[in-house]
Amino acid sequence: MGLYDLSFYDIINRNAIAFGQKVCWHEADDGRSVSFGEYKAEVERLAAGLTQVGILKGDRIGIVGKNSFEFFLLYGAAACLGAVVLPINWRLSAEEIRYNIADCGVKIVFADKAFQTTLKERQSEMPTVIGRYNLRGDSGDFTSFATLMQHSAKAEPASVEGGDSFVIIHTAAVEGRPRGAVLSHENMLVANLHFAYYLEIGVTDVHLNLLPLFHVGGLFLATASFHAGGVNVNMSKFDGPAAARLIAQHQVSLFFDFPPILASVLEAAQDQDLDISSLKAVVGLGTPEVIEQYQGLTGGHYHVMYGQTETSCLASMGRYDDCPGSAGRAIALGDVQLVDEYDRPVDVGEVGEITLRGPMVFQGYWQLAKDNDYTFRDGRHHTGDLGRFDESGFLFYAGRKAEKELIKPGGENVYPAEVEKIILQQPAVEQTVVFGVPDPKWKEGIKAVCLLAAGAELSSSELIEFVGSRIARFKKPQYVEFAEVFPQREDGAVDRQEVKRLYG
Repeated sequence: MGLYDLSFYDIINRNAIAFGQKVCWHEADDGRSVSFGEYKAEVERLAAGLTQVGILKGDRIGIVGKNSFEFFLLYGAAACLGAVVLPINWRLSAEEIRYNIADCGVKIVFADKAFQTTLKERQSEMPTVIGRYNLRGDSGDFTSFATLMQHSAKAEPASVEGGDSFVIIHTAAVEGRPRGAVLSHENMLVANLHFAYYLEIGVTDVHLNLLPLFHVGGLFLATASFHAGGVNVNMSKFDGPAAARLIAQHQVSLFFDFPPILASVLEAAQDQDLDISSLKAVVGLGTPEVIEQYQGLTGGHYHVMYGQTETSCLASMGRYDDCPGSAGRAIALGDVQLVDEYDRPVDVGEVGEITLRGPMVFQGYWQLAKDNDYTFRDGRHHTGDLGRFDESGFLFYAGRKAEKELIKPGGENVYPAEVEKIILQQPAVEQTVVFGVPDPKWKEGIKAVCLLAAGAELSSSELIEFVGSRIARFKKPQYVEFAEVFPQREDGAVDRQEVKRLYG
């Protein structure tokens, strides 16, 4: 730990002194409330317990569960010990969960009861895992979470530098393989300050923690609210009517939105005649109609943004009203530059790849040196996304590079190649092209255009269920269309762009 280093554990210590008995976390499911001082004490008890079972600096701790106080507590305890949290999307298939755990060499894993069967059945394929614990409410067949909280001795904090790893979040599969994006303590702290600056988060604010804590947006808006001395009101899983009631009851002032979250909240508030005017700030990727409805109803401000896990959630941000249709301006501590195929800066108004340099850039993909060399070429992080700047410096998103086609249904990342790989396991399908299409509920939906083998028969519903049974169900197509023939390029390969034009 150096003179200029700071970790999440240091913020926990700072806030215990600064805010003491002020509530920092409220658990909506069971009504528990925890103060900043109590959170620090619980973090240190858990850290002592983790030390007793052999967790050392750099060890990976896996979590498969829905949002809970225990989930957030593990982030604090890991920070104390210099351990690394691997939060896993519980919507993934059993094979995907196994891969993520094995990929990062997880030492111990915490899981809700609903996901423990998956871990038991794949136990032999995760040889690095030496301990399995219940996560929430000690429900389940794994070792009790409470056994880790029985140690009276205070944990010895590790020497943690700002650049040390804090969390690994797997991104969507590229070439059939998810990649673990490694984020540091510094990444998290700078993200906290950006959120606090743009959303004006302070000690009187209440964040409705409704995005999953395995999502970089959910995690860093929760840590930003904690860092600023605000309250996190936690939902284990999003539900529109319940969220609207919590906003009215707790005077919630901010949350993170991916379609259809905000639309569901507004509809529920109107149906239940609830006052949600406390909601001063929403950040995310909403549609103009819903954004304007929210702002008109509450007087609050919707904040648009562009970012990805690899940029610690943010690369640009701003108020929707400042430039509707844009993703705001480049963040305060980020050098965003648009470049052409030869990494040369493009002129204002021209489309180029979005690249970023600064303390928001992640540490790299876990044990993928070649991928890191390519992503960080020319001293910048290359996002694979396209954009253009206008004369006033507002960034407009312009799609994805062909090498990194990506679909984002409801804020999740889905690569077409991953879905296509599964579809081609269906014997009736000879060829397929998967791409994103506008969707009224999820903003972007998944469409599969398929060419069937000679004499084969297959319905859309059968194919959708086939895909959903093999990978996470949010990756299955919402739309399927069957083609008689696929257009081809001169080299004989399927002309994907023409397929999109014909069937998009």
